[in-house]
Amino acid sequence: MNRSRRRALLTGLEPRETGHLGRLLRQEAVGGSLALAAAAAALVWANISGSSYDAFRHLALGPLDLEHWAADGALTLFFLVAGLELKRELLVGSLRRPADALVPVVAATCGVAVPALVFVAVQVTTGDSSGLAGWAVPTATDIAFALAVLAVVGPALPGQLRAFLLTLAVVDDVIVIAVIAVAYTSRLSLVWLGVAVLAVVCYGLLQQLRVRSGLVHLPVVLLAWWATHESGVHATVAGVAIGLLTRVLPDQGESSSPAERLEHRLSPLSAAVAVPFFAFMSAGVALGGGGRLLSDPVVLGVVLGLVLGKPVGVLGGAWAVTRATRARLDDAVSWRDLAGIAVLCGMGFTVSLLVSDLAYAGARREAAKAAVLLASVVAALSAAALLGRRNRRHRRIAEAG
Repeated sequence: MNRSRRRALLTGLEPRETGHLGRLLRQEAVGGSLALAAAAAALVWANISGSSYDAFRHLALGPLDLEHWAADGALTLFFLVAGLELKRELLVGSLRRPADALVPVVAATCGVAVPALVFVAVQVTTGDSSGLAGWAVPTATDIAFALAVLAVVGPALPGQLRAFLLTLAVVDDVIVIAVIAVAYTSRLSLVWLGVAVLAVVCYGLLQQLRVRSGLVHLPVVLLAWWATHESGVHATVAGVAIGLLTRVLPDQGESSSPAERLEHRLSPLSAAVAVPFFAFMSAGVALGGGGRLLSDPVVLGVVLGLVLGKPVGVLGGAWAVTRATRARLDDAVSWRDLAGIAVLCGMGFTVSLLVSDLAYAGARREAAKAAVLLASVVAALSAAALLGRRNRRHRRIAEAG
């Protein structure tokens, strides 16, 4: 088939999408920087005085301690914003056309499946079946950190690469949250689950009835969150559900939709407060015993899953779409650009740390977290090197053109 007649994938963004993406990138870049500082502070504290750091994490504040407020509260806000962004992409963004949605969705799905397979293969090969519970640890991509790195090293890269990374990361996180709901729910209260479902349905009805008062919505949302937490299903699932049920399309006479208004208010709070708070509560890992740590099959599986499995899955998924549909990449984007983005997806961090908490306990949990931090650093440095070269090339092309 003639190349000029083959449908282009990852084409340029519409002006409205460019403005929205720019605002979101600035928020996530700032949030990623704050989360990095928070994680570094937690690491320093945990390795200077691990006992005082643990005591602080377990400090009770109302019905939960600080560690659980971070994992079940702050990350619920993070995933509510992710749900809003996914709903928006599905209706008015880059996922509204099935043909365009296919690339990031397939890439995200393969980017979840391949690292999990790599992790399982390492555990089976080493004969350590006790580590298999953490098969989902290397499957996630951290939106804030990945976009922060991209903003620093790739300002001249085509805008559609940023849109691809954002969409892929959001889809990736929603898939992993579904995995958490199914695979990491050890107890289930049907009564509380029923209350959570009713609260979520009530929120959806309020959206359909065009009820705008926050005084009505807030108690329903809080009930949905707490009932989900008490049911045994991870509370972040409620955040995704609320985000997906929020109305995205504005009515006639509305300057903005409820989703736009909510995202405008919550995105800065999520990026600048929720994610750094979780990073500080979760990233404090004692790094002693480095040689023994690197021989742990869980550590090896997490590192290989994120550093190798993630880019292979993401790039392989995107390539499979072009082969299956006989499409081609847009002329502004090359496979080398996508390879750099795929390597960047190996930054697991936030959700990977969450899954480590759910899958393991004690020393093994700390080992899994240390592996997530190590893999995220390796992925960030490798991606920075690759994307930095591509950025220089795209800058030269722009200057010449």
